[in-house]
Amino acid sequence: MRKSVIKAKLARNEPVVIPLLGLGSPALFELASLMGFDGIWIDLEHPPTGIETAQQLMRAARVGNSDILARPAKGEFFRMARLLEAGAQGIMYPRCSDAAEAAEVVKWAKFYPLGTRGIDGAGPDVPYGTMKIDEYVEAANRETFIVIQVEDQDAIDAAADIAAIDGVDVVFLGRADYAQLSGVAGQNDHPIVHEAYRKISRAVELHGKRWGTVALSSAHIRELMEMGATFFCYGEDIDMVKTGLEVIQRECTDLGFTFNSTFGKER
Repeated sequence: MRKSVIKAKLARNEPVVIPLLGLGSPALFELASLMGFDGIWIDLEHPPTGIETAQQLMRAARVGNSDILARPAKGEFFRMARLLEAGAQGIMYPRCSDAAEAAEVVKWAKFYPLGTRGIDGAGPDVPYGTMKIDEYVEAANRETFIVIQVEDQDAIDAAADIAAIDGVDVVFLGRADYAQLSGVAGQNDHPIVHEAYRKISRAVELHGKRWGTVALSSAHIRELMEMGATFFCYGEDIDMVKTGLEVIQRECTDLGFTFNSTFGKER
């Protein structure tokens, strides 16, 4: 059972930063892990990524030290357990409604006495049956971390109750969905978003937990840290590739090259 880099940093109240890698390339997972990122966020809520693909990506990451933070869809408790068995150190649970649902997440992510997760014992988290079951259960309960996403006003109002749940490590503002559900889609600096930051920060402080969100820049991280945030998802591979390609286009355009872009055009 690998020790969680992120869990240890959270315990020391040190900042954590992880990129989202969604292109499905094992090489990118291997690269990011070898570079020493705290973790890698793999999303199974939005893209069509399956468990088998996720397991291969997690395997690539094990060449380095990075944790895997896996996000199933809302209500996918069985899939959540399978992601942990495949080697994820953390679960990001989206669209959590209230403390009762957060408690349900803990129940499915932790073994007795913290939860009711079932034992397989043959996967890479054990790893492959090489640990005594009692030692594995204790290690898994200790090293697995849980990130609860709050993405609507009712959930944010319940942030203190969610943070109070034993086993919840991080309360995470899903800013994009919160903004669009509040009628201000795409307005990342809207006052309603900043008020959500402050409310979550106060809520987790009451219970000694951590909070975070998706960061837009290093300056944004600094701003969030001043509000007490320590957990940051920053950077996505598709955006990095797009930005790099745009640099090439700008440089080559200056040299007289042309590009037949179809963005914004009917096809």
